[in-house]
Amino acid sequence: MTNSESTDILAPITKPADHPEQRAERIGICLINLGTPDATDYWSMRKYLSEFLSDTRVINMPKIFWQPLLQGIILTIRPSKSGKAYKSIWNEAQNESPLKTITRAQSEKITTLLQSKHNNIEVAWAMRYGNPSIQSGIEELTAKGCKKILLFALYPQYSATTTATAFDKAFDHLKTMRWQPAIRTSSPWHDRDDYITTLANKVRAHLATLDHQPEYILTSFHGLPKKYLMKGDPYHCMCVKNSRLLQEKLDWPKDKWLTTFQSRFGPAEWLQPYTDKTLIALAEKGVKNIAILSPAFVSDCIETLEEIAIEAKHTFIEHGGENYSYIPCLNDDDAHIDLLSRYIEQELQGWI
Repeated sequence: MTNSESTDILAPITKPADHPEQRAERIGICLINLGTPDATDYWSMRKYLSEFLSDTRVINMPKIFWQPLLQGIILTIRPSKSGKAYKSIWNEAQNESPLKTITRAQSEKITTLLQSKHNNIEVAWAMRYGNPSIQSGIEELTAKGCKKILLFALYPQYSATTTATAFDKAFDHLKTMRWQPAIRTSSPWHDRDDYITTLANKVRAHLATLDHQPEYILTSFHGLPKKYLMKGDPYHCMCVKNSRLLQEKLDWPKDKWLTTFQSRFGPAEWLQPYTDKTLIALAEKGVKNIAILSPAFVSDCIETLEEIAIEAKHTFIEHGGENYSYIPCLNDDDAHIDLLSRYIEQELQGWI
């Protein structure tokens, strides 16, 4: 070995000038909610609905049969109807849906709380359908140096149509990455006592503002086709348990507490009893006062603010009811932010 070769071996290794910048390693949390259109016009709604209803986790039909129907009749008619519904609840000040406004607020508060305790945490938020996309959320976190990421789906109850498809979308992007971060996924929390207590406190606080006592309380969960339950989706069981535990925590009479399902789509049988038909039956039976909440959602959205707070109320009043009170979601309430932050910290054990 020559002297020059020996000198080269002993020389310090330096990073090439064009080497990608490497940031200090951090831990990321990607909060994932359902989705939102960018606007209420026909084409924005069509784009959003096409993405949503093309998801085979949501519509489990062969594409060869479903897509011509979807891209033809359904997406010709439905965008205008859905756009009108969104307009009735649209956040005009920020020109966005309430779901987007609330999810952003949740993310900002969770970020503040977690970063006050952990100096290596980054938080991003994303939507399974629409914007900001899950891809953009993962890219935001990796750009900040996150080599470990928790995918935290904002659904108390697990379903293949919500939680699983959110994770599927994240994994689709991970498959394109040369350097993947380590990934964890979150667990459902429908039956945790601290969650049930937080829900119960929300219900009690709302009922205290009313000038009447509801005769019935309804929990209205987003529906699923019954065949999904029969194929093994645990969502129905989790909803029923969630509702039962809340009723017990509130010590509300069992015969004055109902668990129902909303938002059915198409001719197939969905999870029953249906919320709208239950409201009609109660009103025609002479029930005048009810309260209703939607524990499947952590953020108020089109399904709660328009379908339940407006349309379902109209249905109940139209058939003889008098007092109908919608109990809002937990949204960005401080107690809810504390709860979600604790769940996130528990999912991050061993990383923080």
